[in-house]
Amino acid sequence: MQPRSTRTPLLGPPDNMKEYPMAWTWRIETGGGDPVTLESDVPEFPSQSDAESWLGEVWRDLADAGAGQATLVEDDREVYGPMSLSAE
Repeated sequence: MQPRSTRTPLLGPPDNMKEYPMAWTWRIETGGGDPVTLESDVPEFPSQSDAESWLGEVWRDLADAGAGQATLVEDDREVYGPMSLSAE
């Protein structure tokens, strides 16, 4: 029989972020680097691949809303970008 975990569920910000999964999200900007106001917030994702899949599905909608570039961010660390959202 496996011992039960004594770890309590995460209910708020953890004391030590390295124990928990990081949040992946996109910083959406104009082509000049200014923030873009969207109708809804850009979601956070549990993995890089989930974040990349989402951007692949909605990049045209983001571009139509005035976005020109996106930067992938893991918590506060820039992973890559800015990357153009232009179809050209």
